[in-house]
Amino acid sequence: MAKLLRTIRFDASDAQVFPRAAGPDEWAVSGAFAFANLEEPPLGKARQAFANGFLSLQSFGRSTFVAVGDCSEETRQALTQALAQHFVEHYGAPDQAAAMPAAADEIGFALELCREAPINQLFAVQRRFDEAGQIRETFRVVTPPAEAPHAKVWEVTPDA
Repeated sequence: MAKLLRTIRFDASDAQVFPRAAGPDEWAVSGAFAFANLEEPPLGKARQAFANGFLSLQSFGRSTFVAVGDCSEETRQALTQALAQHFVEHYGAPDQAAAMPAAADEIGFALELCREAPINQLFAVQRRFDEAGQIRETFRVVTPPAEAPHAKVWEVTPDA
């Protein structure tokens, strides 16, 4: 079984910062292709989507964080077809057959990102334009903070 990205929501902030927030536990890809024709970062909520958003393959909303999950071959094929259809409906691909190679490449990139990662590993993305005007992505592993020790409220001492 292959591994692929799934959206995760720690709180409601994605709904506040993205034009469309992904729901929890949706399959996802980087989604940088959505910004391919930009010459500079957009403004407002679209800027946040550009800078830090993964793209869901169900709602086509954005998510700040993704986790690695098991993905069957049947699911991967269905996701590739859904993404190809999205390319037709929103990005001008002539038909689904023509869009399939690009959709497979996008999902393949996410599969490669997950290949060595353990299940439930969290990722975040940072996207920017480089000096040549090309979009660059940096993926980082998100490590939950270690549990902080509790403050000592009292001390037990033996009776004297």
